[in-house]
Amino acid sequence: MPTELSVGLTEPDHQQGIGVVAPFDFALDRELWRWAPEDVSLYLTRLPFFTTPVTVEMAVACGDRRAVRRATRDVLTPEPGVVIYACTSGSFVEGAAGEEVLRRTMEDAGAPVARTTSGALIAALKVLGVSRLAIATPYVEPVTRRLVAYLAEHGVSTVSSEGLGLLGNIWRVTYSQVVEIVRAADNPAAEALFISCTNLPTYDLIEPLEQALGKPVLTANQVTMWAALRAMGRDAVGGGSLLASHDHLTPGAA
Repeated sequence: MPTELSVGLTEPDHQQGIGVVAPFDFALDRELWRWAPEDVSLYLTRLPFFTTPVTVEMAVACGDRRAVRRATRDVLTPEPGVVIYACTSGSFVEGAAGEEVLRRTMEDAGAPVARTTSGALIAALKVLGVSRLAIATPYVEPVTRRLVAYLAEHGVSTVSSEGLGLLGNIWRVTYSQVVEIVRAADNPAAEALFISCTNLPTYDLIEPLEQALGKPVLTANQVTMWAALRAMGRDAVGGGSLLASHDHLTPGAA
């Protein structure tokens, strides 16, 4: 490098990294980046493409252990501090045992720490002390029922739910459509509301919805990035009751 260009230059700060295993149709990379501090990079990879509609069968396929193992290995070269499985339905469709298998699969593949979206949801609910939940989803009813069953396994009751009944193109759902299903799903008995699916855009909606509903609002991408950064001893960037809770645990904590 010429002398005149090297004067005053400093080496860039060391980047921490998060490996992200996402479904083949995941389209909200930019939303995940918004939760990340400037010195944290995301290393994203996709699960294999297939043509199944967004049904229970597709959710099961997204959790295929061989594909998850391969995808995990794909993001290990830049040495991420944690690897996350960023798919809600794929991590709840086979219940609590299935979610644990996913985490173990990623760890067995070499992930230093592994988290899933559905596991992150349970951790977030525990931090907030929530046991009665309203849920808003883009799914068809059989998929939503699997989420209700998964929550019940963890002692969380679903007091109300609303779904869009979509079989595909979930990333095309607008903010206004998300607000509509949230309003329909909310229930006075619910202590909080969860917006499921990492392919639903929600970043800018959390604080306005919390103000309107008067309760915590959790979203799939929010809890995913919160849990990943929390495992690294870091805070996610954004608003909402979960991030404001300042629940700090040592790196690697669940």
